[in-house]
Order: sequence, then structure tokens, then C-alpha cells
Amino acid sequence: MAQHEPEIRRELFGRVGDADVHRYVLAWPGGLTVRVLDLGGVIQSLEAPDRSGVPANVVLGFGSLDEYVKNNQPGGNRVFFGALIGRYANRIAGGSFTLDGVEHRLPLNNGPNTLHGGPEGFDTRIWSATELRSADSVGVRLSLESPDGDSGFPGAVSAEVTYLLDGDNRLSISYRATSDAPTVVSLTNHSYWNLAGEGSGDVLGQSLMVNAARYLPVDDDLIPLGDPVSVAGSPFDFHAPTPIGARIGGTDPQLLIAGGYDHTWVLESGSVAAEAWDPGSGRVLRMWTSEPGVQFYSGNFLTSELVGPGGRAYGRAAGFALEAQRFPDSPNRPDYPSAVLRPGEVYQQETVFQLSVVD
Repeated sequence: MAQHEPEIRRELFGRVGDADVHRYVLAWPGGLTVRVLDLGGVIQSLEAPDRSGVPANVVLGFGSLDEYVKNNQPGGNRVFFGALIGRYANRIAGGSFTLDGVEHRLPLNNGPNTLHGGPEGFDTRIWSATELRSADSVGVRLSLESPDGDSGFPGAVSAEVTYLLDGDNRLSISYRATSDAPTVVSLTNHSYWNLAGEGSGDVLGQSLMVNAARYLPVDDDLIPLGDPVSVAGSPFDFHAPTPIGARIGGTDPQLLIAGGYDHTWVLESGSVAAEAWDPGSGRVLRMWTSEPGVQFYSGNFLTSELVGPGGRAYGRAAGFALEAQRFPDSPNRPDYPSAVLRPGEVYQQETVFQLSVVD
């Protein structure tokens, strides 16, 4: 293969029990290199050049399969580095919801709530993978069959997630799901970004813009209280690019509840959903999504016990997450955008991340 051509290759990453786990390397000459695992659909690394053309891995992750498996243990302090989240991203209050008059009970894994599909969510599964190549992109399509009753959710769901990398330094993530019975679905990717490079310190000096006039305040269990409220005059106003750490240490009750930012912003339509910038490297991250909300998490509970593939310990605010999704607890909130998926319907979502640089 000529050096100027994009590349996709499969590598054996390790074994879980009797199952092989593979890593798919998507590389664009002079652009991005993305490594995706079929375990949990994890984006293990994403290398992007800085303003001098020097590449660095700008997402948090682990260097070995053993560390991913250890982090997925039920009851542990799971961080979901780079993982695909399902069946339902974010929290469902009380671990239950009622659909068409039938109550469904889910396993609890976040105090009184079910978080990210429960202790055995989609991030813990080995997905079937298909390599993709076209004239203008390389990628991998991941497929998963989730049976009726899986982690308490009704309906047999067929899920498909496609990662595509192109020459404009864009990583597109397309989601598709169908069900044979009424259910709820909200999928996302849980990558943590550090535009200075993973393990380089915290992200508090990196600037963020979120195209949202409202956000969802939460209770002590991080469940939305009700209607979205205006961000105006609050630490949640990121209309203008603002350092992540500029107001994070303030006394706003919502910041104190979450230990920082861990909230959903209600996105405005028709524009970039979010943009982040690192002044040191010049790297810029732009995000577009078809989803109504984005969960911005400032890495409040990351610890130095987490060590990245570069061998450096992380710690609080070592990365930030931008999770495109339906609203938290939407299955219990008929006033929120619906997450119900019925037979004959197709759940679809697309989120695009683009990396660039500024002087």
C-alpha cells in the first residue's frame, strides 16, 4: 500500500476467556490515527497533530486489555474510557421505568440509579466487526445483538455503530438500532478528551463552547429535577469559549452536587454543538450531533490510580467527555424528547468529531 493512501488494519489485542479481542487501526496520512477495540467499541486512542504537526493521543484510555477488563468489573469505579454506551446512556432514576403500562426493573450500579445500561451494558460486550473502505473514508462497523430482557430492558435489539475516518480529520460515529418489541434506546460514545495529549495534566485551562441556552439541573443523585433552565448568568453558560476551570471551583449548588460539571445541555439546532480548544498545542475539537442533548462531564472523579497507555497517571479533570444523547431519565419523563423505540421504527443518531489547529 502506498504511503499516501489511508489504512485500515486489524490486530489481536488480547483474549477474554475463550474470545479474541481485536483492535482496528484507522490511519489517514498526515491526519488522524484512530484505534478502536471490538470490546465495547472502545476508542482506545486518537492521535492528532498539533500546530507544529507533532501528533499526540488526545483521548484517555488504557494500554492493555487486562486494564479494560478490570475497569469493567461490576461494583467498581468504572470510567467508561472511549466506550460505546447502551442500551441507555446516562442515568435512569430508581433503576426502573414504565412503558405501555408495564414496569421494567433494571440493575442498580450508580447508587439508587441505573447508569449507562447497568453493570453489564454494551461497553462490556464484544461486538462483531466489519472493516470498511471507500474512496474517501476508512472505518469499522460494529454489530451487537441484545436479547429480550438484557439487563432488564424489554425487546430484542439489533444495534449497529459505524466509525468512519476521512481526510478532513473527521471521525463520524453513526448509530442504528431496531427492536422486536417496544423498548427504550439511547446510545453514545464516552470518550474523554485532553487536547494537550493524554496524561499531560488536567484540562481546566482548555476552553469550551457549548451551543446551548439551557441545561438540566440535577438532584443529589444527578437525576434531572425537571424543566431545562437558562444558562444565562450561571457557570453553565458556555456560549462564549471559556476555560473549563474558570468557574468550576465556585459555590454554585449544581457544581457542588456534581463535584464539577456532569450535566446535560439542551442543544440549539443547526450549528456546531460544541467546540474545545487547547492554547498550548493549538488543537481544536468541533462536535456536531443529531441528538437533542450533550452531557458535558469534566472528569470530576478520575483518580491517579488510572494510568494511561503512555504510562502517565491521570487524576481529577485529566479529560472531559462530550456525550451526545437523549436526556437522562427520559424513560420516566414524558415531557423530555422520547427515547422509545417500537417495532418497525429505526433508532438513528450521528455524531461527528473534527480535529484541526489554530496558530
